[in-house]
Amino acid sequence: MTVIVRALRTDAVTAAADDAGFAAVRRACVPAMLATPESVSFDRAHAHPDSSYRQLIAEADGEVIGTAQVGIAYDSPEPGQGFANVYVHPRRLGTGAGTLLLRTAEEHLADAGATTVYSWVLDEPANLAFAARHGYRASRRAHFLRLDLAHGTLPPRREPPAGVELISGSVYADDARPLFALDAETVADEPGDVAAEFTDYEHWLAETWHHPLVSQELTTVALVDGRPAAFSLARTDGAGRYASGMTGTARAHRGRGLAKLAKNDSLHRARAAGCTEAFTGNDAGNEPMLAINDWFGYQVCGTEVRHVRDLG
Repeated sequence: MTVIVRALRTDAVTAAADDAGFAAVRRACVPAMLATPESVSFDRAHAHPDSSYRQLIAEADGEVIGTAQVGIAYDSPEPGQGFANVYVHPRRLGTGAGTLLLRTAEEHLADAGATTVYSWVLDEPANLAFAARHGYRASRRAHFLRLDLAHGTLPPRREPPAGVELISGSVYADDARPLFALDAETVADEPGDVAAEFTDYEHWLAETWHHPLVSQELTTVALVDGRPAAFSLARTDGAGRYASGMTGTARAHRGRGLAKLAKNDSLHRARAAGCTEAFTGNDAGNEPMLAINDWFGYQVCGTEVRHVRDLG
């Protein structure tokens, strides 16, 4: 078996096959992360020019057996922070695809000016050993969680407290600046190795709000005195799978249960729309959000460990 690594093709016919193969590997490796051919294509087309974003595939005998998402954290206040997330199909481990993907990714990042590379690694012995062999050291952990919407029981909807109103995100279809401001504030406080600052509304609009996986209708926003105070961003793949893109609360309104209120409303919307399972992800140290998801009935279905290596 000969394994080659290359970037995804961009002409219409062959790009469609590459996008489908990329999405299939991602679903096989990390079922909790929604991926469709359309979302793969969209991510490539709308990557920020400063991100040096590249999608790589490992191919053997015409079959896509591994993938890598590679780029620079352009929205970090600290320059030179790169990322390379490599996944090889579970049936194709041991073929050398992971090593080739990682080597190609690191070369690309070095050329783009990265000094540090972060990578999410599945919390399994073979994956962790692979990362260690290539000079990566373990950092923080994050969990994937799953909720059975088809057969599980959601907490009942409750009446919002005085001054609070729950609305669909579709209200902001034409002007999402209030949601952008709220998302920027919550992302700035999210636990992580690489800080992020959202300052480019137009790019956020294209990359996040108009992403093909985002459902504006199923997204819920909690208003306090008519202004967005908390939200739960909904993502769906059109095949019954729902994922929480981001759930957060403005600093001035934390501790009031507004994030839980918004997420519960969004989950009820999703179930009514025909979604059968819901996924979310949490930093292992984000105790408040983990407690909220435990209250909903989410169960851990996978764990990844953030790894880091200095280039030089």
